[in-house]
Amino acid sequence: MIVERTEIKEKVFDLLKQYSRKEINWSEATEATNILTELRVNSARFIDLVLDVEDEFKIQIEDAITNQIINIGDLINIVSEKLN
Repeated sequence: MIVERTEIKEKVFDLLKQYSRKEINWSEATEATNILTELRVNSARFIDLVLDVEDEFKIQIEDAITNQIINIGDLINIVSEKLN
């Protein structure tokens, strides 16, 4: 099943909105936006985010890969690779 990148991006952004501790204008957020520093998602909430992404897309993200996620684009890329 091929899932369009735009669909993945929309779902990832929706999930991120639940975990961001910073009020931001989401229309200005890009794939280069840093999840931990710019969105102020702490490490515990980041793990919850990854678990929610796994549940949403029915995928498994290994710990080694989780450690490589820095920005929103990294997360979208990983989901896209797992699904397609």
